[in-house]
Amino acid sequence: MAQAWSSDDSPPVLPIGAAGWVRILLRAIPLALLVFGGLGVLLIVRLFEAVICGKARPVTPHITQRVCRLALVILGITYRSVGAPMDGGGAVVANHVSWLDIFALNARKRIYFVAKSEVAGWPGIGWLARATGTLFIKRARNEAVEQVSLLKTRLAFGHRLLFFPEGTSTDGFQVLPFKSTLFAAFFDHALRDELAVQPVTVIYRAPKGADPRFYGWWGDMEFGTHLLTTLAAKRQGGVTVVYHPPVQLSDFADRKALAKALETTVRAGLDSHRGA
Repeated sequence: MAQAWSSDDSPPVLPIGAAGWVRILLRAIPLALLVFGGLGVLLIVRLFEAVICGKARPVTPHITQRVCRLALVILGITYRSVGAPMDGGGAVVANHVSWLDIFALNARKRIYFVAKSEVAGWPGIGWLARATGTLFIKRARNEAVEQVSLLKTRLAFGHRLLFFPEGTSTDGFQVLPFKSTLFAAFFDHALRDELAVQPVTVIYRAPKGADPRFYGWWGDMEFGTHLLTTLAAKRQGGVTVVYHPPVQLSDFADRKALAKALETTVRAGLDSHRGA
């Protein structure tokens, strides 16, 4: 299991005043209604979609995308995108900063997250992940054949599968080395000649006057505390998602070369757009 990134200089947890609690209620109630209401609609539609289309999921990702767009509006976080998302199926890799990445990365293009198998058993989160089509994989060498089979099946339906190759989240001011082991399944002969991979950089801009790492969620930070702090903010900041040109897997000699090239591109995007 990947070790969580940590820092000795985490942002201080500030007390939430009366006005902050009012803002929490004004944002949390509509956000909860949106997320769980949208999930309810998705599950109903999925019943018919599964019968008619099987694993293809041509309809339900549109519901997830709209929920994520509206979630950012309710939170008051401005959204900006640069570049063009890839067409068709393939893999997408991005840096990982926060739980907010789910909304930011789904807002413009329909994607499916790839997560370690343990997430499927997490209370609440695992259920939501399964409902929205997350692909769960076991990160073990003896599971490589099964991983390739799962990837081939999903890619055959035109799905875009999103990975976080850092293996953990950070404060948003750096990109950690990409773990090349995550790309091993890509180099199966059945995938290598056809698979395209798009690197994506996610950059957060903190609310004016707040710690620059305000939206970062990492290490042993409590999810509930971070959520309340985000909801309580008097002013919100923004998020920029940069879509870099896709690369062809066949252009790289091995998984290490691919991981390094993608890491370099994502890090360059962070350096170029951080102040935008």
